[in-house]
This record gives sequence, C-alpha cells and structure tokens, in this order.
Amino acid sequence: QDAIDRKEKRSGTFKTAVHGVETDTPALKTEELGRRAPQWVRDNLVTMCMRCKEPFNAITRRRHHCRACGYVVCARCSDYRAELQYDGNRLNRVCQECFIFLTGHTVLEDREGKHKGILEKGAAEVSSRSLLCSSLQLLDKNGKGGTRGWFVIPQDDPLVLYIYAAPQDVRAHTSIPLLGYQVKDLPQGDSRHLFQLEQSGQVYTFLADSEELKQRWMRTMARSAAGVTHPEGEEEDGDP
Repeated sequence: QDAIDRKEKRSGTFKTAVHGVETDTPALKTEELGRRAPQWVRDNLVTMCMRCKEPFNAITRRRHHCRACGYVVCARCSDYRAELQYDGNRLNRVCQECFIFLTGHTVLEDREGKHKGILEKGAAEVSSRSLLCSSLQLLDKNGKGGTRGWFVIPQDDPLVLYIYAAPQDVRAHTSIPLLGYQVKDLPQGDSRHLFQLEQSGQVYTFLADSEELKQRWMRTMARSAAGVTHPEGEEEDGDP
C-alpha cells in the first residue's frame, strides 16, 4: 500500500508538466510518459538540476535530459534506465521520478520528506501564475555590473520578489520581501531603463530592457510594497 501511495503521489507531479516560459513546451500527460517522446527543456533555460536543485557546472555536474519527461537533470538524478515504448521498448536514461513511475520500483534514496524551503518554488510554475515576470538585471552597488536573471512576483506570494538565474530553474537563488519599500524612477541615461527599491538605507537598482517593461515593474512593485495583494485591475471585495 505504501508503494502504491508513493507511486500515485509521484504520478501527480507529472500532471503539471513543464510550463515553457520562453517556449511553448506542451505538457505530457501522465499516461503518455514513455509512450510519447517529450519535448526537452532547453539547456539554457536552467542553471540547476530540475530534480535535486544542485547547480550545474562544466566538470562535476553536467546536464542530461530525462528521455521520459524531458527535464534537464544531473548525472546522479538521471542514473536510471527504463524501457520507453516510443523507442521500441529500449532502455533509456530517465530521472528517478520517471524510473519509479514507469517501473514501479523503489529506490533507497527518498527526498519526499524533505521540507521545501522558501526559495524552492520552480520558476516555470510560479511564472505561469504571477503578477509579473521577466528578465531584469540587478545592478551592483557601483551600478555597472550585476546579476541578470529571471524575476517573478507570484500571485500566491505577492509581497515577495523571487530571483532565478534562469526561467526554468526549480529553485530561486534569492528573494526580496517588498513590503515597505519605496519605488524610485531614475533618469534615463544612455538608453538605460533604471529604477530602484529603497528602504532604511537598503537600495536595489534594476535595469529593464525597455521603458514599458520598467514602468510595469514599477507599478507592480509599488502595489506589493504597499501591501496590495490582489492583481492589478481587480477590486477587493468589500461590504456594500
């Protein structure tokens, strides 16, 4: 019974497939795993394994694709083989979750009981249900360099800005609580679309790709900073 419960729980994770943020990657239904070739998540959309969340590097943790679900995973998380019907029932490299689902076998390592931290929100998942998401650059204190990444304010956590290295990463590398910050517009110079968050001496400077995108972020951040939790354009229900 425990094995059945575990399999059913894992199979539920495939009902929400890869939400291609920058690609229209179609979802694979649970019953299609192994029967249909998946569309692979592009390598440049992730910086970490989509299963164990460990960052990739060129030497010790390289990128691989699960042939069943199409996720980008590390060698450790894809060190499994399962027969795939769409490939003539030949053995293919698959991730641990697909291996368990397709074969019914269990593995010694089990991360199900691990508590999800505040940053362990998948970028694709939260972007599909966000107040606003896009690429931005967070500048350093000198205003010259900085971190370019994927920035998201989720609908279900509208007072927090999550920052991902790439739009398909399964874990944010940092977050900024927005409540109480002031949003400041900066003069446009050298076609740089700059704005800031400021509170008690703490300043974050952002660079947007366009003036229109900058204005959208400023409006959305200002609402979050003021504690407004409903999406823009919607009125809060009140007593008549």
